[in-house]
Amino acid sequence: MADAGAVRKRQRGGLDQLPGGAIRVRVYAGIDPVTKRRLYLTEVVPPGPKAARQAEAVRTRMLNEVNERRSPRTNATVSQLLTKYLDIFDSDRGTLQKYRGYIRNHIEPFIGQVKVGALDADILDSLYAELRRCRTHCDGRPHLDHRTAAAHVCDDRCRRHQCRPLGATTIRHMHFILSGAYKRAVRWRWVAVNPVGQAEPPAAPAPDPQPPSPEDAARMLNASWSDPDWGTFVWLAMLTGARRGELCALRWLHVDLDRQVLTVRRSIAQDEEGLREKDTKTHQRRHIALDPETVAVMREHFVRCNERAEMLGVDLSQNSGSPHLSVGSVMVSPPQQR
Repeated sequence: MADAGAVRKRQRGGLDQLPGGAIRVRVYAGIDPVTKRRLYLTEVVPPGPKAARQAEAVRTRMLNEVNERRSPRTNATVSQLLTKYLDIFDSDRGTLQKYRGYIRNHIEPFIGQVKVGALDADILDSLYAELRRCRTHCDGRPHLDHRTAAAHVCDDRCRRHQCRPLGATTIRHMHFILSGAYKRAVRWRWVAVNPVGQAEPPAAPAPDPQPPSPEDAARMLNASWSDPDWGTFVWLAMLTGARRGELCALRWLHVDLDRQVLTVRRSIAQDEEGLREKDTKTHQRRHIALDPETVAVMREHFVRCNERAEMLGVDLSQNSGSPHLSVGSVMVSPPQQR
């Protein structure tokens, strides 16, 4: 009977001698949860008198890399890591809701149950490839995209499904979510290395602004003046370049017509809980100089606000700077007096 101590364990990793004398090192690294294929780390050692020794060193290094990812201090999953990360993530409520939607719809279905230490660049590259294939993650078989999930009779609004990829910016957002979560995991010593830095998200799309031509802008402005309030809003949007939410949050408190300055400091956002007021996207206030024509437009608008205030029985002298009377909606409080 053979001595138990003499039984050799099966060697992990393989060394393949190539025809030119080089040695290919292969180490098994698990199953890809997206494609369900077996993953291998491979590296080729060039031929030479020390090739065999170098191949053994490469195999040992690759085995250590696999072990570092497979033997973390925790058995937590990627889903649990992301939940904990977002709980301490300091950001606007709307951004958090968007990130949770990305995780729920695109990350958790594929890698949510993967152990934190088992994720690597190969798995992430497979995930990004799937996101670029179809945003609904269909199985590739022909089917209809129904107009509603409720019981109905199909008509021409229920169309044949056509795969549409997610945008590069959206995929990059998910890459940054995972990167931030794994930076925390390294700090918490859940894993030894951050695998997200080795994956390659899509390149950032080049900016391609397409503003209207001067002729089209003039036509839009002329059409908008059929409603003077709407015309004022469109005029400010074109002349100041402010975002829609920023214009909706403007108050007369932020407008100094004597000094011809408009201050953008707040914004209106809409989410699952309804409308709310928040900081600007950059969390900074901006001072915008107004030209004489814009000042004249704003003064005419203030006259209309005065007329509405009198009809409503509002004493503007007591409501100057009221936070509830905005330029972007009711617009009935007077400009700030200095």
